[in-house]
Amino acid sequence: MRVMSAGDGYKYLLRSVVAGDGDRSLSTPLTRYYAEAGNPPGRWLGSGLTQLGEGRITPGEEVSEQQLQLLIGMGCDPVTGDPLGRAYPVYQTPAERIAERIEVLDANLGPASRAEAIAEIEAEEHARGTRKAVAGYDYTFSLPKSASVLWAVADAGTQALIADAHHAAIAEVIDFMEREVAATRVGMTGADGGAVAQVDTFGLTATAYDHYDSRSSDPHLHTHVVVSNKVKTTLDGRWRSLDGRPMHAATVALSELHEAIIADHLTRLLGVEWEARDRGRDRNPAWAIRTVPEELVLEFSTRARQIDAEKDRLITEYVEKHGRQPSAAAIIKLRAQATLSTRPEKQVRSLADLTLEWRKRATTPLGREASEWVREAIPAAPARVLRADDLPLDEIEKIGRAVMEVVGEKRSTWHRWNLTAEAARQTMEYRFATARDREAVTGMVVDAAERASLRLTPPELAATPARFQRPDGSSAFRPRHGTLYSSEALLDAEKRLLERSRTLTGPELPLALIERVIRRPDREGRMLGPDQADALTRIAVSGRQLDLLVGPAGTGKTTAMLALRTAWEQQYGAGSVVGLAPSAVAAEVLAGDLGIKTENTARWWTLHIMTGRTFRAGQLVIVDEASLAGTLALDRITGAAAKAGAKILLVGDYGQLQSPAAAGAFGLLAGDRHDTPELSTIHRFTHEWEKTASLRLRLGEPDVIGVYEDADRIIGGTTDDMTARAYEAWRADREAGIASILVSDSGESVAALNLRARTELILADVVNPLRGEVTLDGGARASVGDTVITRKNERKLRARFSWVQNGNRWTITKVRRDGSVTVRPAGPGRGESIVLPADYVAQHVDLG
Repeated sequence: MRVMSAGDGYKYLLRSVVAGDGDRSLSTPLTRYYAEAGNPPGRWLGSGLTQLGEGRITPGEEVSEQQLQLLIGMGCDPVTGDPLGRAYPVYQTPAERIAERIEVLDANLGPASRAEAIAEIEAEEHARGTRKAVAGYDYTFSLPKSASVLWAVADAGTQALIADAHHAAIAEVIDFMEREVAATRVGMTGADGGAVAQVDTFGLTATAYDHYDSRSSDPHLHTHVVVSNKVKTTLDGRWRSLDGRPMHAATVALSELHEAIIADHLTRLLGVEWEARDRGRDRNPAWAIRTVPEELVLEFSTRARQIDAEKDRLITEYVEKHGRQPSAAAIIKLRAQATLSTRPEKQVRSLADLTLEWRKRATTPLGREASEWVREAIPAAPARVLRADDLPLDEIEKIGRAVMEVVGEKRSTWHRWNLTAEAARQTMEYRFATARDREAVTGMVVDAAERASLRLTPPELAATPARFQRPDGSSAFRPRHGTLYSSEALLDAEKRLLERSRTLTGPELPLALIERVIRRPDREGRMLGPDQADALTRIAVSGRQLDLLVGPAGTGKTTAMLALRTAWEQQYGAGSVVGLAPSAVAAEVLAGDLGIKTENTARWWTLHIMTGRTFRAGQLVIVDEASLAGTLALDRITGAAAKAGAKILLVGDYGQLQSPAAAGAFGLLAGDRHDTPELSTIHRFTHEWEKTASLRLRLGEPDVIGVYEDADRIIGGTTDDMTARAYEAWRADREAGIASILVSDSGESVAALNLRARTELILADVVNPLRGEVTLDGGARASVGDTVITRKNERKLRARFSWVQNGNRWTITKVRRDGSVTVRPAGPGRGESIVLPADYVAQHVDLG
């Protein structure tokens, strides 16, 4: 879901709409425009249509450009043109706000003071940016990839049936949104009091636009549903704006629910069965139609067709120029050139043309005609479906507890929408007779999960007037589904962590010893700074079972820990300092920095359970990157340390990245003390302004963005432009011998950047596909010379001094016939080579 601004933002929906009227004798938009170049026109959706144009618009009716401009662009009735409540507000630009504030500056200010005031005003206003009114919410409803593939190669009749199921599922999700999500707010607050109630609407008004394919012309049946921000209030009949909070909060739950509903539809319609397919890397499994092979899904998930077409054209040019066929090496270079020159532009084509092409492409991975395969992929016998009362109540309770436990492992607190998303995932294996049956079961599972959770939101202390009560008796003055939950297990873990932090019976060092150590230079001749010396002294003599060292990036945490290790081993002997970290790579870095034995937290706990191995009295256990460790994991490990008589030191920064598991313990512990040891002097940056700015950025001060902007550190543009500029900067760094990384916001962008980098390396003779290629996770190819990343810890794959870890980067040195590869660590130090088996390569290796 993305927010759509008022104005011309809606026009992208119209760029690929067909120009003709289609064959009116055909029943649905997808069949009517089957032979037309482009996608079908938009259609109206939602119960809110009854409140527009005196009820003259009906669901399914075609949307005209003028109607879309009136409703989404201007906030007016699409038929009469009358304003729907207040007009969209028009906000001042930063330049207008700056000029307005400068105009009222004191005329008696001197030149220097005036310049300083203007600079401050400009920084503040540029940081605020340009605000735009919200006109609607653009939801993208997509068929699961396997269903899109089946739809792509099926006959026209089956395509129409699948499209009808897709549209029906969308309508049912919109209906659910109207009942459970859509709301508006009435009332106001101020200095003299007041209240705001969240009240119901007459329904949503939406437009739906079908699209057939992706930018790369792969099958991707999806629909953009733009929900208007204008809604009519049932309380007083006035037009207001949607409450945006539930629209955002429910997005993931709506996505999961839609996937389950469309699976139900296709099972009832075609009899297909579904299976969960592992996607690795701690991602939720993808549900796919069982009879659609993964090889076919991968075929339609790449740009191979466009690249091959351009390669063939380049080969023809080569033959015309040289009078002979290119060699195998030359063909590889020509294909690489084709990869770089074929940026996938969105093409406007008919569904008929696309279907013909898709069927041809499917022939190779299927090994036969696509039409024959489709007849076998769709079972003749109907599949069994369930009613809501077919699931026993004890099974509902069991699933509900499992939902709470899964959510509780990922989050410290949660709302009903978080539980709904997980409940939809855990009931995906069942097929239901109707959407209402699925909703009923999902709702009962969520109710059970709420009962298993610990409610944090206090009950209402005053009665709410009947006029402001919902049908279930809840108060409209509280957001629907806004109750906050946690778990007793998590709160108990936090309580135990706080108790250990306050317990002063842990091992400590003599003050004289720590003072001697901190006065000595380190092995590179550097002296500890005042903040480092103060922090280490407090840690060494505190006697706390659980202690902290907080330090933003670049403050010298590693240097401080090395000095502490020296002092601790002088008191308690060699091996008395050990290290842990949330990941194997972080643990290895810690071992290299401090010269101590380390392990990742999950592995240490597993060995502790299996073998009883634990800490010993007097040890100092350093947990690095502790903000990335989950609360429950920290509770288990600190409990074992306290029991053994060891001291735990958590090192990290509560202002940086948090754990993907239920987290927040590091920040909780830091905030519980007034004397938390914290490093504050930045050593990493060259420019003084950047040291200060990084600390402000860490604390989330928005106006610091202006500081970076003034220093030309911020570059703006479209996603494509920014991706291209980032890549060019990375390439320049690489050519200059500078190590740098590219970071993107999506797996799709990362895959595209990796493909481009690999292609250029082939042209530069760094990567050599002639020496063999292997297929990696996700369908990418790799050869000798490629840099790859391993994505799963596997201790059985090891050399003398290292083993394969999640996040390690390697260079391929040999590709074997069975699909296995020989790799060595990437970077200046060659390291020892390791052989990665073929199944590991296919499932757990990416381009890096």
